[in-house]
This record gives sequence, C-alpha cells and structure tokens, in this order.
Amino acid sequence: MMKTYLPTISFLFFLLSSLCNISLATEKYFCDSKLLDSLPIQQNGRIKPLLVHAKEILKDLTGKTSQDDLSSSELFCLLSLKSSSLPITTSLKAKIEHVEARILLSVGRDESSVEYDNLLTQLPTIQRSAMLIQKENSYKKYLNKLYNQANIYQELVAGANWLLPQRSSSNEIKWSTLKNFFSEEDLTQPSLASQKLAQAQKDFIALQGDHYLIEVTYAKLHLVDFSMLLTMIALIALVAIKNFNFALGFSVLTVLTESTYMILRMIISGRAPVTNMYETMLFSGLGGLFLALIIGHVKKDKIIVLVGLAYNLLSLFMITFAHGMFSSSIGPLVPVLRDNFWLSTHVTSIILSYGALGLSWLLANVILIKRRFFTLSSDDLARYTDITYTCLKFGTVLLALGIILGGIWADYSWGRFWGWDPKETWSLIVLLIYMAIIHGKHTTWIPPARFIPFTAAAFMSVMMAWFGVNYILASGLHSYGFSEGGALFLFSFFTLQIVLLIVTAISPKEKN
Repeated sequence: MMKTYLPTISFLFFLLSSLCNISLATEKYFCDSKLLDSLPIQQNGRIKPLLVHAKEILKDLTGKTSQDDLSSSELFCLLSLKSSSLPITTSLKAKIEHVEARILLSVGRDESSVEYDNLLTQLPTIQRSAMLIQKENSYKKYLNKLYNQANIYQELVAGANWLLPQRSSSNEIKWSTLKNFFSEEDLTQPSLASQKLAQAQKDFIALQGDHYLIEVTYAKLHLVDFSMLLTMIALIALVAIKNFNFALGFSVLTVLTESTYMILRMIISGRAPVTNMYETMLFSGLGGLFLALIIGHVKKDKIIVLVGLAYNLLSLFMITFAHGMFSSSIGPLVPVLRDNFWLSTHVTSIILSYGALGLSWLLANVILIKRRFFTLSSDDLARYTDITYTCLKFGTVLLALGIILGGIWADYSWGRFWGWDPKETWSLIVLLIYMAIIHGKHTTWIPPARFIPFTAAAFMSVMMAWFGVNYILASGLHSYGFSEGGALFLFSFFTLQIVLLIVTAISPKEKN
C-alpha cells in the first residue's frame, strides 16, 4: 500500500518545497506582490503601478508575464536586484525565432531560446551583424529588435528600469533609481526595505493622490479575456439555442464589459482610447458589435448580430495573441495628438467606419462561402445583401465625416487641409472605392451578382489604409502610429481574400 502512494506523496512534497522556496525567496528580498503591485513608479515620463510596468516589460522580453510561479512584480523585483550583492539566480530567456539569428548565436536544433545573461555577452556581435546588412530586410529588423530587448534586460538587471518615489525635504516627490533608494543595509534586512517602500507609497499618495491606483484594478480585472469569453458564449448561444434573448443578453454584456475596459483606459490616460493600433483594433471590434446590435434590432435579423460577434471576436483575438503587432501599453502622446476634441471626433469616426465596413466584409464573405459550398435561397441572398448594403452606407458616411474632420485638424495642427500624406491618400482611396460601390449598387451599374464580391474585395483597401500604411509604408506625418510586425499578416490576409474570391467565383450554388 505504501508503494502505491509513495509517488503521490513525493510529488506533493516536491510541490510544497517549491512553493516554500519561492515564498522564502520573495520574503527574503522583500519582493512580495502584495507590497509591490500598487507601488507607484515612474518610467518614460509616466507614473504607473509597478504591476503594470512589470507586465509590459516581461511581456516584451519573453512573451509571458510570469515565471516559476512568481508574479510579474515579484519576478521584476528579483531581476532588478541582480546588480546588488545579493545571490539572485533568477533569469529570463529570449526566444530566438529567426533562422539566421539562430545560426549567428549558435542556438542548437533542440533549443528555442537563449539566456538573456548570455545574450548580453553577444551584443557587439548582434549590433555589428545588423550594421553590415545594407537592406532593411526581416533579418536586420529582427536583430535590431533583439538588440533592443537585450538592452532593456541589461537596464532591468542593473536596477535602472524603474524609478521609485522619495519625499524630499521641501515636501516634493523626487524619483530615484533602486541603488539610490536603498542602502546596502536595507537590502540585507527585508523588513526595513518593506517599510521604506510602504512609506514611499504613503508619501506619494499624500502629495500627489491615489489616482494611479485605478490602473491596478484595470490590470487585475482581465476584462479583455472576460470579453472574449462572453463573445464566444454569445456566438455558441446564437447558433445552438433557439431563444435569441439568451445570446442577446451575452452580446449586451460583452459590449458593457469592453466599454468598461475602454472607459478605464480613458480615465488612466486622460484621452480617447484610439491612439495606437491596439486601441483602434479593440474600438473597431466594439463599434462593429454595437452597430450590429442596432442594425439587428432595426432589421429584426440575427445574421448581422452573428457577424458582429464574429468580427468582435477576431478583434479580441488579434490584440490578445498578436503581441508583436499590438502593444497594450499606455504611453505619453506626441504633441499633435494632445487635442482631445479632434482626437475624439476624427479618429473615432474613422475607426467606427472601419468597424461598419468590417461587418460588410465579413458578411460578404459569408455569402460567398454559402453560395459556393452550401445552398443559399434567393430570399436569403436578398436579405443578406440588404444588410451588407446598410453596413456599407454607415461605414462610408462615417469615413467621409472622419476625413473632413481630419482635414480641419490638419489645418489646425500643420497649417494645411490636405497634403497627400500616405494615410490621407489611402483614406481617400478607400472612400472613393466604397462610394463607387454604393453608387453602382444604387444605379444597377454593379449587378447584384457582383455587388458581394466587390464588397469583400474592397475591404483590402481598408486594411491597406489601416495596417499597410503603418506596418509597410511607414512614412508621412502620421509617423506616431507606425509599428512593425504586421507585413506578414497583411500579405496573408490579401492572399487568403484573393484566393477566396477566385474559388467562390466558380459555379456558385443558388436555390430558389
């Protein structure tokens, strides 16, 4: 009998020992999440809780926010103490995904990552290799990204990646690095260090208030994950349960949850939540779902609600899993964006138009697939086409409004209404394409059989204006929105859409 339970007892003992070791490690070095999560720190000119900053840095370095059962704050704290005399063995690993980079760094076939501590010794090699590459290709971009990540890690383990608040003799908050904040005696006595951190937080709140604590709640609620779950439940309910009210309830709850998430971002940042690709993607999905619920109520049709939920789910998937393309960080704005009125009107109108046009794109592809691979009655085709046309009209009007507001803002900020900037030019191209489709549909210039394929294809222009200018062209006065990592995604999107259009153009099935 004892032999039967021995493996289980051994496993439980090992697990308990591991948990105790982790607990002792965090207590020994005052790195306790209860103390650290709400600690105010300053980084890149912004005051935020350590929990938020730790998650952002660790996500950027490893793709994860925790390790070895340590929370983000605990892991970040231990890494920051590596430059002290304390025997810290905690480290991070960098994933090496590019084939040529693996060869350069001598990464074995069975290995997928390298210790950052080892990577620091190869920084000159990485920098020299990147400089020798003349063309701005994927390998050079990857080496530059790896070099920047290694520098961030170097700053982190030096204890210089976060600034701690200290109350000066003149009752002002001054910001100090870890080495200046703690003495050697503090570091060897966790109780003293903990008291000093707690007092620093109290002093900060007394002098500057506790507004920053909202961001702790924001980070711990995981509202994006909750919204994703609600959206999936609503989709399943809409397909599997006859009672529409059940799915409608979860759809409304999804809108409320995402709205809460965006309102919290507005409160934290003090601006409209449409200033980077992460926020525009999220806002487009939310706006699309909200519009779908309105159209569904007016048209008394479930299909548009289904499409709205699907589009919202795609948006949530993008911001959650495509971390290389979307960063959830809240950072300071460039001067041109610090006018909340124009930011809240121009950009919001544009992104809402993308949500409406996204609904028309998704519904058009549903029609194409159903006609080609399944059966679609003429009544259903007419109904779906009418809803698609409604989405197009909403999207085109909002896009036109956004472009006009953008021109006024451009005159206010840059002294000219129009300058053929790539973002401006592509927005105009999108508007002209959709106006041509709407005009053609209204005048029968575009026959009903061609309206749906044209609508599906037209969204590629939206993707070019939305993603292509930012990820591929990366030029013009809208440089504050540029990023990297989306070229492959955009190429894949165009390829799949074109293939689908070609395949569905062959002998569509219709049933009267």
